[in-house]
Amino acid sequence: MPKDSTVSWSAMIGGYVRGGLSGDAVLLFREMQASGVRPDEVTVLGVLAAAADLGALELTRWVGRFVEREGIGKSVTLCNALIDTLAKCGDVDGAVAVFEGMEERTVVSWTSVIDALAMEGRGKEAVGVFEQMKAVGVRPDDVAFIGVLTACSHARMVDEGRGYFDSMKTDYGIEPKIEHYGCIVDMFGRAGMVEQGLEFVRAMPMKPNPIIWRTLVAACRAHGRLELGESISRDLLNEYPAHEANYVMLSNVFALTQRWKEKSEIRREMSKRGITKVPGCSIVELDGEVHEFIAGDESHPQYKEIYMMVEEMSRELRRIGHIAATSEVLFDLDEEDKEGALQWHSEKLAIAFVLLRTPPGTQVRVVKNLRVCSDCHAAIKGISQVYNREIIVRDRSRFHRFKDGSCSCKDFW
Repeated sequence: MPKDSTVSWSAMIGGYVRGGLSGDAVLLFREMQASGVRPDEVTVLGVLAAAADLGALELTRWVGRFVEREGIGKSVTLCNALIDTLAKCGDVDGAVAVFEGMEERTVVSWTSVIDALAMEGRGKEAVGVFEQMKAVGVRPDDVAFIGVLTACSHARMVDEGRGYFDSMKTDYGIEPKIEHYGCIVDMFGRAGMVEQGLEFVRAMPMKPNPIIWRTLVAACRAHGRLELGESISRDLLNEYPAHEANYVMLSNVFALTQRWKEKSEIRREMSKRGITKVPGCSIVELDGEVHEFIAGDESHPQYKEIYMMVEEMSRELRRIGHIAATSEVLFDLDEEDKEGALQWHSEKLAIAFVLLRTPPGTQVRVVKNLRVCSDCHAAIKGISQVYNREIIVRDRSRFHRFKDGSCSCKDFW
């Protein structure tokens, strides 16, 4: 272009984010600053979206200071984006502070804080904010109800969740959507109420989607209802033969019941259809740079030192009595790219890297694209104790805050 502008830079940054290239979006923003083009609110919104995707807390905090310094107007939209990004980067208290400092709030502002607290398992606080929102006269919408139902699910507040679900229609005239039904199924599943969850699904006024059925299968697996889980998995596979998650879930059930022949047949069928598993990937931000780790990967420049650190971590965990959950190799590794190596899961590589590169006591923050497996969850609790570190892991559904050998989720996730 013979002449660029804030609009053209912002359009490119937004395009990178929408295309899943958030790292490139951040680099382009830095290039924009170096070129002397002044960012505006649209630019900042794009950068915040990239930071949320990457879990880049340092960048998010810097953007907040940049907005103040450059005198960019802090509109409600910008504040809402900042709340959402801080929350997705693990700074829920920072998100709450931004919310409390807002002169004007919309239902989106309230919902963002409710979602933030829900993701970290602070269900009672999230419900308290929801009630506060109603008390000041802000009418909850369907998205706000998803937030409070998620909070109830993660905090095991079954009775409260049922009450909110019923109130949608009776008190606010909001017809529950399939996402709301999914929240209730998830809530029943997490609480071990598998039969109630199944009855609820069968009574739904619309056809349950595959996500709802997979939620039930996960509950069956977690609470020992393996025959029911197998039955649902087979039905899913027959109806949706192209989705890799359905193969993985049935394979998991076979592994738990030690039916190796059937498990192998599932693997062969996946291979024949060209279906591959999503590789486990973890991201950490350090000194303004984003580092990505894939399970069993050796592409990082410091991979030799990282692997040596992982081995040291394993020795220290054994010293305090941690025994690897080898059964996890049989199923949760289906969510990882490398089978047979719990030790090299992506989040362990990421944590080892941060332990190597930061002084004692520094907080560790990891963003993972998949659910944290049981072995890694137990191992990270031990690592937080051995190395005296607070470790925050954002997986695909929530935050885990590990400290002094325990986790904020209280082993319920």
